[in-house]
Parts: sequence; structure tokens; C-alpha cells
Amino acid sequence: MPFQRNDLKLFAGNSNPELAKRVADYLGLRLGDCQVSRFSDGEINVKINETVRGHDVFVLQSFSPPVNENVMELLIMIDAFRRASANSVAVVLPYYGYARQDRKAKGRDPITAKLVANLITVAGANRVLTVDLHAEQIQGFFDIPLDNLYSFPVFIDEIMRMHGDEKEKLVVVAPDVGAVKRASKFAEKLGVPLAILDKRRPTDNVAEVVHVIGEVKGKVTVVFDDIIDTAGTLVQGAEILKKSGAERILACATHGILSGNAVDRIEKSDIDKVYITDTVYHKGLSSKFHVVSVSALLGEAIIRIRKNLSVSILFR
Repeated sequence: MPFQRNDLKLFAGNSNPELAKRVADYLGLRLGDCQVSRFSDGEINVKINETVRGHDVFVLQSFSPPVNENVMELLIMIDAFRRASANSVAVVLPYYGYARQDRKAKGRDPITAKLVANLITVAGANRVLTVDLHAEQIQGFFDIPLDNLYSFPVFIDEIMRMHGDEKEKLVVVAPDVGAVKRASKFAEKLGVPLAILDKRRPTDNVAEVVHVIGEVKGKVTVVFDDIIDTAGTLVQGAEILKKSGAERILACATHGILSGNAVDRIEKSDIDKVYITDTVYHKGLSSKFHVVSVSALLGEAIIRIRKNLSVSILFR
């Protein structure tokens, strides 16, 4: 009798259990039984409490804070599944941390995005599925297949649901020149104009938004980016947009890292609403934040990968 490959199994680390449950629900699966705990000295202990022999395993883990803990959890989980004779191990990385260290900006800088890609590959992963890489060239850092999903479909659905009746007022804003390609695609799909914030860096780690390129007076502006970290640039941009006559200011960002006092900064800012996804888990955010889920996007991509179907068709 010919060998039949078993069905897929979905497991999750500790970084984002809520998203993992939503993806499992979309797939119609029970989340795999795996415990990721700590030994008394702080080392990570992984226990897989069900067989994975011959199965196609998907492991969901986000590189959100605490980043290094979550990276190490994932590497140990991959190793455990490979040693347990899984047929394949695919890594689902809703947020790929260390992505901003993707080049040598100055002498003697590390390229940590490449290092982490190497670690994932050497640990034994067969493929990677992620959402909105900070720089698309990071796909080339992996020697295994990588699918980079775009979050704009979930944002478009939500923006049109919440603000569709004022579409003629909407303007998408790129927070800097580096984000123009991403914001331009979002504006094109929404069918609205694009504006750009002119950001300068007078010194290292200091960013200043100088002025707005494009018409925003009397408009509902949607600042679109991939990451909100400390929110410093976003809040500065909102101030300039307000001074330039924007009627309301919305922000959309795939990965709401919200480190330091970012939440407090946004609460006190001119921003009316911030839309983020659940690639990074947060609880207890105020009504100024609106979280949209990428679980259906990830779930559909997993199904398509499993069936050897096109993933890029999801974004046409």
C-alpha cells in the first residue's frame, strides 16, 4: 500500500496565541498540543505532546517583544519537530523582527536580518510565510521558499467599511520617501490620491518631518506604513498634516510594536484613529486603536501552500 502523507498540523509558540487560535479556526483545525516553558535557569523547554511523524507542520511565532526570547523559542521548536520526524516544517512569521537591520548603513554594522534568516534555515525550516517584510529584498536572504503576504486587503476592507461614504475626501499619505512604493500600492487599490511626508534626518536616530508633498487640506488623510514602533515619526507627521489643513488623520500600520511610550504619544496626538493588525499581540488598547485580523489571510495562504496553489492571486 503506497504511503499517504498525513494532514497538516498547526502549532504556536508563546508570542501570539490569540492569532494562532484564529488561524486554526479558519483552517478548521485544533491547535497542536505543544508546551513551551522555561527551566529553572531560564532555558527554553519544548514538549510536543502529540505525534507529528510524517505530518506537514506549520509553526506560528511572531518576533515581537521580547524579540530574542521569541526567536529562540521558534528555533528550538523547529529543531524539535524535525527530530520528531515531521515531513516538513513551515514557519509562519506574522512579524519578522530584526528586519530593519537589512544592510550596512555605516561601517562595521551587522546585517541581522540575514543572520536570523540563516538561523531559521539551519534549524531545519522548509519554508517561511510572513506578512509585510520591512524590506522586500529580505526574501533573498533565505535559501528556502518564502511567501511575503501584503496586509493592504484587510486594511482596504476596513477603511471602506468605516469611511467608504467619504471616499472622495480620502488621501493616502506615505510617512517618508522609503514608504512611497507601499503607500502608492495602497492608494491605487483604494482608488484615492497619494501624498508624501518629506522626512529628513539631521543626525543619527533623529527624524524631522519638514513638509507635505501633495494636497491634504480638507481631506481625511490615511498615513500608511508597515511598522509603528516608538510612534515619534508618526506623531510628527500628524502635526504637519494638521497644520497643512487635514480634516482628520487616520493611520494604518501592519505591525503595531508600540514600544516605550508609543501608546501615550498617540493618545495625546492629533491622530484620530490608528488601525493595526494582530501580527503583534496587544491587550487593553484604548478606543483610539482598532485591530484588524490577518488570520484569514494567513489561513488562506496556508491552504494554498498546502495545495500547491498560487498565493500571489490573493493580492490582485
